[in-house]
Amino acid sequence: MSLLPWLLLLHVLGAIIAFGPGFTFALIGSMGGKEPMHANFATRVSLTISERIVVPLALLQGITGLGLILVLGADLTSRSFYWLDLGIVLYLTALGYSLGVQLPTVRRVVAMTSSPPPPGSPPGPPPGVSPLVKRIQRGGMFTGLLVVAIVFLMVVKPTF
Repeated sequence: MSLLPWLLLLHVLGAIIAFGPGFTFALIGSMGGKEPMHANFATRVSLTISERIVVPLALLQGITGLGLILVLGADLTSRSFYWLDLGIVLYLTALGYSLGVQLPTVRRVVAMTSSPPPPGSPPGPPPGVSPLVKRIQRGGMFTGLLVVAIVFLMVVKPTF
């Protein structure tokens, strides 16, 4: 029995489960922004989904993808697989950015908003939170575009 259908199933199902929630983070963040008393909770929800679902399954994508390459015997140096080479580069870029920039920034926002403001402080988020939130928003758009580009490459398999 071939491993191919099982690896493909795990790869596609993993992609759906891993990257689908990422497209809801903008909605969760927007709702938290409209209700400041719930902003920390909204940020913690997004962080928990990222750490428990998105990241582990995103890592599984790399493992199942490598398995598919090996089972198929794909020659990544062949021009007919340049779409896959580009997809791998985009995947590693998205993963590196998410783990190295996005998640640490979200953790900082959670830490900065987890305590009540000191008495007499001005209303609104603590100083320094707004630029971090903007960075998170830009990072979410960046990684979302990378995911869309990767899906395009995996489905269309364009020739270069």
